[in-house]
Amino acid sequence: MSKIAVVPGSFDPITNGHLDIIMRGASIFDEVFVVVLNNSSKNPLFSVEERMKLIKDVTSHLPNVKVDTFSGLLMDYAKNVGASAIIRGLRAVSDFEYEMQITSMNRVLNDEIETFFIMTKNQYSFLSSSIVKEVAKYGGKIEELVPPQVEAALKLKYNND
Repeated sequence: MSKIAVVPGSFDPITNGHLDIIMRGASIFDEVFVVVLNNSSKNPLFSVEERMKLIKDVTSHLPNVKVDTFSGLLMDYAKNVGASAIIRGLRAVSDFEYEMQITSMNRVLNDEIETFFIMTKNQYSFLSSSIVKEVAKYGGKIEELVPPQVEAALKLKYNND
C-alpha cells in the first residue's frame, strides 16, 4: 500500500520555501498531492490555473508529485485521494500556533489522517508569498526566493522585466 500525502496551500506564488517542503515530502512519501486552495476570502495575484501551471513546472523533476486544486474541507480531499498524511511547513513559532489550531480541527474531522510538520531550512524562515510579491512589485531582487519560472511570471504580472 502506497503512502500518500497532501501538501495544501495557496501558493500565490510558489516560493523556494514551498518547493523545499514539497521535495522533502516527496522523498518520504510514495505519492504527494500539492493542492492549490481556492480560497474566496483572498485576492490572489495568480489564478488557480496559473498557480497550478507554475507548480507543475517547478516540480516536473519529481515523478511522484501531482498538482491539483480544491475548495472545501481539506480532510474530505485527503480522504478522497487516499492520503494518510497532511504535510505542513513551519517557519517560526508563530506558524506553529496557527497550524496547531488547524491540525486540531482536522483531527476532529478525521483522526485517521496524520499531520506532519516539516521545519523550513533557515534560509527560508522569513520567506512568504506575500513578501515575494511585495518585493517583485517594486522590481526588487527575487531570484534567490523563487524558481526562475516564478520570477519570470512575477515580472510579467508587474510589467517590470
